[in-house]
This record gives sequence, C-alpha cells and structure tokens, in this order.
Amino acid sequence: MLKKSVRDILSSSRKQGWVMEPEAKRLLALEGLAVPKFTWSTERDEALRAAQDIGYPVAAKIVSPAVLHKSERNGVVTNINSDQALGAVYDRFSALEGFAGILIEEMLAGIELIVGAKIDYQFGPVILLGIGGTLAEIYQDTSLRMAPLMEKDVVSMIRGLRAHQLLEGFRGAAPVNLKKLTRLMMAFSRLVMKLEDLIESIDLNPVMCSARTCVIADARIILSGYA
Repeated sequence: MLKKSVRDILSSSRKQGWVMEPEAKRLLALEGLAVPKFTWSTERDEALRAAQDIGYPVAAKIVSPAVLHKSERNGVVTNINSDQALGAVYDRFSALEGFAGILIEEMLAGIELIVGAKIDYQFGPVILLGIGGTLAEIYQDTSLRMAPLMEKDVVSMIRGLRAHQLLEGFRGAAPVNLKKLTRLMMAFSRLVMKLEDLIESIDLNPVMCSARTCVIADARIILSGYA
C-alpha cells in the first residue's frame, strides 16, 4: 500500500507525466532507498546556502518540467567547488525553459551502476541492473529479471554482468558493498510492484556503489500514459 506522501508526489507530477528529480528522490527516500543529501533551491542565495551546508564540492542539476533529459541541455554540473562557480551555474540554469529551481546535492564516489524498471504489459515489471553512467548505452552490460526479486535473483544478476569482477574487487580494488546493493535492489523491486499500475518506467542512473554503501545519484520516474 502506498503512503499518502508518495501518492501526493505522483498526483502532483501527473500534469507533466513524469516526476522531477527532487520529488523522485523524496519518493525513493520515503520507500527506504538511499539518496544523497540534497536541496531543491528556487533562489540563487538559497542555492549558495544549501551548498555551504552540504559542503563543497557539490553537484547541481536543473529542475524544470520542460527538461526531462538534463544532460541534453547541459543541465548537470559536477564537482562545483565555490560560491562563484555555483552562482554562474545557477544563472545559466535559470535561463532554461520552465526553470523551477536547482537541485544541489553532495558528490558521491564509487562504481556507477544503472538500476531500472519497465512495465511489460504482458509480463509485468522487469528489473534491470547494469554498468551505468553516461556510457551505459555503449557498455550495454545488463542483467534482467522479472519482479519481485528474491535475494538469489540479485546475486544471479550481479554474476550475470560481464564486468561483475569490478563489483567483487578487481586487481586489489575494494569490492562494493554487495549487501547494500542487494538490499537496494530488493527495496526497488518492492517499490516497482507497488507502482506497477501507475508508472511506465523508472531509471536510476547512476547508482554509486562503494565499499561502504550504494546511493542513488540520479532518478527519473515516467508515469503511465506519458507520451
């Protein structure tokens, strides 16, 4: 059963047909998935204070109902180290169509993974795990399973990646926290099952996984019926 706060996020996002990232992150956090420290700022000074509170370096992202694919509009800037640099980013973002603010969040380190779900209208929710980041479409290293996921399914998905050794520790590198990754995948599967009738897809890319944790750095939720 969905929490009222989750239903409210989905309802308020219905007009544009997808959930803007700050609200997507809030929805995921409400369902127990790890997200970075972040603030949705609608004023320049507010954005600067948020960055100071989080601590530089930070990432900044455009928030706009007219910008679904942020990277195509140069709407993501990472490793911002100063108020001056952030102010320049804010000024540029504020000129973009439909500007509704700027998301400021902490920088994360780790291996970039992609976690996703699509609703197959014959078979139901399909869960994806793969090597992520901006090169995900080039690598095309993914595993697929039908939801709901069991722990053994997640283990099988990880082992099914061609680059699974990167996650398990390669040439002396620390392995990622596979327990945290497994918990994230299972929590994500449960959420997708709850949202099955309300969404078309969810993309979490990247999910940053390190030896300590796995955190969702970017999230996009497309609602059912969105064209």
